[in-house]
Amino acid sequence: MGSIDAVAAAAAAFVGSHLVLSHLLRRRLVDAIGEAPFQGVYSVVALLTFAWLVVAYRKAPLTAPLWPVGDGLWAVVTVVMLIASILLMGSFIRNPAFPTGGRPGSFPDAARGVYAVTRHPMMWSFALWGLCHVVVFPVAKNIVVAVAIVVLALVGSALQDRKKQRLQPDLWPAWEAKTSYLPFAAIAAGRARLGGFGLHALLGGLVVWLAASWAHLPLSGWPAGIWRWL
Repeated sequence: MGSIDAVAAAAAAFVGSHLVLSHLLRRRLVDAIGEAPFQGVYSVVALLTFAWLVVAYRKAPLTAPLWPVGDGLWAVVTVVMLIASILLMGSFIRNPAFPTGGRPGSFPDAARGVYAVTRHPMMWSFALWGLCHVVVFPVAKNIVVAVAIVVLALVGSALQDRKKQRLQPDLWPAWEAKTSYLPFAAIAAGRARLGGFGLHALLGGLVVWLAASWAHLPLSGWPAGIWRWL
């Protein structure tokens, strides 16, 4: 029989190894062993710690929910997850935060679409996913895993800003001036304008939202999203 402590240990290893290898030790390790071997080490560590987390989660007991979850919470979470899906799919096109392999980065002329919302749309989609899963499934082991994902996404994106400032000092600060870390902050401040979402974000996000929420029933045994009411 597993325990919540085992889930917490696995989650800490998964998050900690990502942050340490991506930021604190990345440059030293790349200088020592090269980019390709580093990517291999990074991938192996990520897979091992993720596998540990999955096994620990499955073995941990299912505790009582910390609060009741009714249709009102489900409705809010369903809408938020659609936003998260749009942010995720929009982040795959012209994302300056993606690694460039040492080549000059490509930056949009203006922050439009998901980048007007936040310059880290992928990371915020993961964070919203974690928060939503805490809200509708408030059992101990799920809270530990979901909070770990939130921490990894938000701390990782903040550290990514620092790394990009160092690697692209002539480009990244200008991009930061047009965008915001916090969602909608740049729009509220007048630095960006809401709009310009492409079909890859809107239609792609809708498809992912429908498919992922539908998959909850066969994978977990309970319906999610709009499928709870259909």
